[in-house]
Amino acid sequence: MTNPPRIILIDLDDTIYPASLGLWPLFTTRIHTYMRDRVGIPENEITTTRDRLFEQYGTTMRGLQFEHGIDMHEYLDFVHNIDLSEYVHPDPALTAMLEGLTQEKWIFTNASRAHAENILGLMGLERFFSGIIDVVDTAPWCKPQPEAFEIALRRLGNPNPGDILFVDDRSSNLDTARGLGMATCLISPEPQNNHAHIVRLAELGTLFS
Repeated sequence: MTNPPRIILIDLDDTIYPASLGLWPLFTTRIHTYMRDRVGIPENEITTTRDRLFEQYGTTMRGLQFEHGIDMHEYLDFVHNIDLSEYVHPDPALTAMLEGLTQEKWIFTNASRAHAENILGLMGLERFFSGIIDVVDTAPWCKPQPEAFEIALRRLGNPNPGDILFVDDRSSNLDTARGLGMATCLISPEPQNNHAHIVRLAELGTLFS
């Protein structure tokens, strides 16, 4: 990366912590239960409906809002009502890397602020971040919709997008950020769409060396 960024905007789930922790299946189970018990979607339609809503609206929650009128706060509280303390722990390599970066750092997530605070607290990373931009802040939008990124930019004080590095595990989110002028970095086993690429967040410092 030729020009180090002034601000680093970082996704939360499967980015701050690795996907290998296996948290997504836990959340998927809660989403499944919510769709069945609170929304009344038939059991045999839930997986197909969930996947369609995710692809069409950016998150299952947004889709359920638009198509079923659910309460966003109730949904977020229900889905994230899981004790993650046995799964999420401090990562010494990640902590050391963040300590070495002087840039202002923010979380930008399609999850809730409470969930982000819980994850950062369990990992001991709260002190490294100036703030959290969550899915409530960007309502009615969410990543990868450009409107969500525009709200995030306003929350950051309207910096030049060229001064921002956005880090995420989904190339669709990164594609939008790059279209707005941000530098991008993909967290993934394999590169995609010509984004800068690392396998885990602890390697982020290598982009600036």
